[in-house]
Amino acid sequence: MAEPKLKILNKILQAAVSQCLSEIRIQGNPSAKTLFYSREAEFIKEEIVKVGQKLWVREYVDGNGGNISFRISRDYVLCTPTMCSKADLTPADISLVDLDNNRIVGSRAHTSEILLHLEIYKAVPDARAVIHCHPPHATAYAITGLVPPGEIIPEQEVFIGPVATAAYETPGTKSFAETVLPFVRSHNTILLENHGVVCWADTVTHAEWCVEVLDTYCRTLILASQLGRPIRRIPQDKISGLLAIKQRLGLPDARFDVREHDSLLSHTISTKQPRGALMSGRTKPNRDESFEKLIMRLTNEVIRFASLQKK
Repeated sequence: MAEPKLKILNKILQAAVSQCLSEIRIQGNPSAKTLFYSREAEFIKEEIVKVGQKLWVREYVDGNGGNISFRISRDYVLCTPTMCSKADLTPADISLVDLDNNRIVGSRAHTSEILLHLEIYKAVPDARAVIHCHPPHATAYAITGLVPPGEIIPEQEVFIGPVATAAYETPGTKSFAETVLPFVRSHNTILLENHGVVCWADTVTHAEWCVEVLDTYCRTLILASQLGRPIRRIPQDKISGLLAIKQRLGLPDARFDVREHDSLLSHTISTKQPRGALMSGRTKPNRDESFEKLIMRLTNEVIRFASLQKK
């Protein structure tokens, strides 16, 4: 088999096996301290810090605004602290909380808006990461009560879809957290009335992508509205093609039957995964010799099987 194809096959197997290991391990319940100081947790803390800096650079947060979390196991969530600019965030600032909002490990008080994240994790088993922030163009829609029209830009249709808006409640309260429950299984990105947005995904990095896609979309709509010409929509007979792509990625959409989309498969076998694509409990391939040996054996077996099929 040609070297480039061999490398592609190797990467696909790495991602697929890593995903399986993550799903197996998340069913277990390691001790809180073991999780918090594990290699996987340190990796995720670094990703949270990196994403926090991206949010600040893109002006999606200001002051101490916004919060980020990652569900590292069945019972525990890593999350950002209260009263901390995302530009100044460090791995040492991250805390570990349980699903009842008790801080288990960590020196800093965690964000009060973790209640919102916890409601999402309880309602959507596939949610592994949640980001809440205040991107200005999307928030402009949230504070005017307007819903961004759909079927205009392909990326919005595939990665976000129809936009839902949750009613206003005082931030940090359980009532606020529960406002997203009618929408969160069929939407991965929700406008929060008079507040901002919340997004969930399989990794922190992917959740941040949702924020970017939505805010860029809203900004583009605002700019287009100033041109004095009607906005052209994607032809209806082309929308089904975008929905087919979305189905293949396993992303939620209000236009689907929610029960058929219980599994978030997005990017699980990508051959070029971001740092954030290594989920909780997943062994880091480039640092684990036994994992590399397993992948190589699988690669060789696939090659051998392919050779037999040709005979």
